[in-house]
Amino acid sequence: MSKKLIAEFLGTFWLVLGGCGSAVLAAGVPDVGIGYLGVSLAFGLTVLTGAYALGNISGGHFNPAVSLGLMMAGRFDSKELLPYWAAQVVGAVVAGFVLWIIASGQAGFSPIGNFALNGYGSASPQGYGLFAGLVTEIVMTAIFLVVILGATSPMAPAGFGGLAIGLCLTLIHLISIPVTNTSVNPARSTGVALFGGGTAIAQLWLFWIAPLIGAALGAFLWKLTAPETVADVLETEPEGY
Repeated sequence: MSKKLIAEFLGTFWLVLGGCGSAVLAAGVPDVGIGYLGVSLAFGLTVLTGAYALGNISGGHFNPAVSLGLMMAGRFDSKELLPYWAAQVVGAVVAGFVLWIIASGQAGFSPIGNFALNGYGSASPQGYGLFAGLVTEIVMTAIFLVVILGATSPMAPAGFGGLAIGLCLTLIHLISIPVTNTSVNPARSTGVALFGGGTAIAQLWLFWIAPLIGAALGAFLWKLTAPETVADVLETEPEGY
């Protein structure tokens, strides 16, 4: 169990440092900044690389919502849920601290409103309101769980799960950065909100509640249709398959 928790700490640390770090340090550099596209790709790459490096140890969740969804789909032991959440949040906070140290090396830097923070209303990158943010985070997290469960199903092609999951997270960011700056991960939101303060802390509740609801919804949708064994596949295929 200790090895699993260390892996979840490291994976979540890498996700927040790589993804949020790209947004804070590289996105807005004049003429050469990576922008929304680069930040989206950075988040996908952190999950992809983390999954292949650490997934064989802990399952590569790196996200409290993913752990909940996997538990509700019967893929994860409920006794491990709270320890995983603790490791993920601590990893995210440590990453936020490291990023704050690096970013503070630039004269005049302040993390307030400038630290890859999630938000709605005036804190949304493009001014989207609370309801739009709520729907976005629920739907995006639900689809993320469907992809994770499908890509890691016993019937899926072996070895490609991390690639599908990383590309899915990239696509999610391409869609939703303008709305909420994309969370779909309560630990990611918490890790930077603690340093961004103010509005980020006040709105943090949404970036816990919505992803957890979305994860539960994704697990439910997956269980409605997904075959988990060869026998299930044969039973659900039309005659003549």
